[in-house]
Amino acid sequence: MSELRVHTEDGPVPEAVFHDFADIRRELGALGVNFERWQADRLLAQDATPDDVIAAYRSDIDRLMADYGFGAVDVLRMTPDHPDREALRAKFLNEHTHTEFEVRFFVEGSGLFYLHTNGRVYAVICEQGDLISVPDGTTHWFDMGPRPHFTAIRLFTNPEGWVANFTGSDIASRFPRFE
Repeated sequence: MSELRVHTEDGPVPEAVFHDFADIRRELGALGVNFERWQADRLLAQDATPDDVIAAYRSDIDRLMADYGFGAVDVLRMTPDHPDREALRAKFLNEHTHTEFEVRFFVEGSGLFYLHTNGRVYAVICEQGDLISVPDGTTHWFDMGPRPHFTAIRLFTNPEGWVANFTGSDIASRFPRFE
């Protein structure tokens, strides 16, 4: 189940917790963050490649690319035995921004986005079927957990794909992790 926890930037104890999709969408929408529920019902083989995932969701991807002018798409598929899981988790756990808005569509599994804005940290558990778009310049980080299981389609306006500008802040270390 998707969840939103709202914290002050000083503390890991949430001020508010939301489980209802409409409430989560409303709270995030006030920040300029789009949060949608899409159909993620295509069965993917355990050994599905990024190309297989893109082919399975081609019509959704094409619509997003046309609507927002995306120039690149990729797939991040993480499993508990992925050889780079620890390095990738450490990389994504560093607070960063992007010069373009970031769109992620979770077609399997779950992960935790943290959005740091307006003196608050918004921790959003994204589940299968959730689509989240984070506005450009929004400081954030992502935790996939120590034994990740998710597949996310990522869309970019930058043809280079995922390009992060790390802030150097240690704020992520002060908040509960996705376990």
